[in-house]
Amino acid sequence: MKNFISTRGGQAPLDFIHAIVQGIGCDGGLLVPDRLPEPLDFHELINLDYIQLASRVISAFVPGDMKNLVHEACTRAYGDGSFPTEVVPVVKAGDIFIAELFHGRTAAFKDMALSILPHFMTLSLERLHEDRRVMILAATSGDTGKAALEGFRDVPGTSIMVFYPTDGVSAIQKRQMVTQEGGNVRVIGIRGNFDDAQRAVKNAFADPAIKKECDAHGIFLSSANSINIGRLLPQVVYYVSSYLELVRRGEVAFGGKVNFCVPSGNFGNCLAGWIAMKLGVPVGKFIIASNRNNILTDFFRTGRYDTRREFYKTNAPAMDILVSSNLERLLWFMSDGSEETARCMKELGSDGCYDVSDELMSKIRGLFYAGYAREDEAVAAIRECYVNDAYLLDTHTACGYHTVRGYREETGDDTPVILMSTASPYKFPESVCSAICGSVPDDVFSAAEELNRITSVPVPAPLDGLRDRKILHAEVIDKTEIPGVIIDAIKKKEK
Repeated sequence: MKNFISTRGGQAPLDFIHAIVQGIGCDGGLLVPDRLPEPLDFHELINLDYIQLASRVISAFVPGDMKNLVHEACTRAYGDGSFPTEVVPVVKAGDIFIAELFHGRTAAFKDMALSILPHFMTLSLERLHEDRRVMILAATSGDTGKAALEGFRDVPGTSIMVFYPTDGVSAIQKRQMVTQEGGNVRVIGIRGNFDDAQRAVKNAFADPAIKKECDAHGIFLSSANSINIGRLLPQVVYYVSSYLELVRRGEVAFGGKVNFCVPSGNFGNCLAGWIAMKLGVPVGKFIIASNRNNILTDFFRTGRYDTRREFYKTNAPAMDILVSSNLERLLWFMSDGSEETARCMKELGSDGCYDVSDELMSKIRGLFYAGYAREDEAVAAIRECYVNDAYLLDTHTACGYHTVRGYREETGDDTPVILMSTASPYKFPESVCSAICGSVPDDVFSAAEELNRITSVPVPAPLDGLRDRKILHAEVIDKTEIPGVIIDAIKKKEK
């Protein structure tokens, strides 16, 4: 069954494993299922463990002969001890439920999908009898890079290159990446921002010079960003899981609606929630939370997406993004096809902005609310949540907490809210320590120690001892050098 096509209409249909391996549409668009599955029977899902649930949800997107592949990948990813028995704990902080998505190998929500993508990739390559090597390219605003590096570390037949803005990630995120071990990994800082890195990675897939070298050296490219459908679909699962957890606990009646608040940068996480809704999760509203780079807030309120604005470096760096790639998929799904999506993406490329039709925007506004938090508001939210509810937020989740408060005040909506928590607070200890303690020690590791001393919240195992790990990747390049670096890397790889 070949049912994955491009949002821009120029890709011949692909089956699931080819979509995983290819990563992005040949026309520059993003791969999507040509139609979404029928809603799932949640009565059959209520008592499944996370491996079984992930297998059922992701299998809905593949034909019968690939369901065993999906189950094997889910078992390898979530059953190897990298996650706790309760893969996605849902805790209550005051009147907000918080889905903790950060209990994987790098203490960030990206682990939930990037633990399974390498298994999808290797199992797909085996089924295709592929003898070429795959080179994974990834751009990161902080968390994707480390999660992808850890996921693909020493995976046979693969290599991975991660590009990150050298001054655009937290000190902990940077230290995690530059100390990454593995014989097939390469980490490169760029003088630029995340959008520069993401643009270069997406362009690499259509670059004739890069394609020529790939063909000559037995290499093909794929992606670990959420532009890869194999990265996106696993994120659907934790929306189903967190909803069912509230039902099991009696916090929500079976079939009762919830609102999801999603801190959003590249929009992949929220898009996964929208897909979960189409599979049957009863959703009232998606509450989109941004930082001061509030391009998504402006879009959902006005219908205009305009990147021609000042770019800010904030204390929530994973949302320091002006081009939210997965919004393209939402436009495609909600406009029922590729024509308007292709127009919008063409205008974004040529003019830096686009406007969606009034008809489409009216559909979107009925389901989405958007707000944002400035740096001081995020810090205040961390303090409020800890003082009132003894719960410690990271800066990105704090943007969500602040936005939920604003949404409820504006609308009076008291529907239960599940806030998708994106990272451990120890990934941003300076800001969190400042919020809790009122001051910050001289270095990031001392800040983490002080935060632990004051709160007694344990430091996650993946971050413990990070100060003492050897720096292995010190390379920094200009953003214009990215294509050349990719070509040089291809030439050095043996077939």
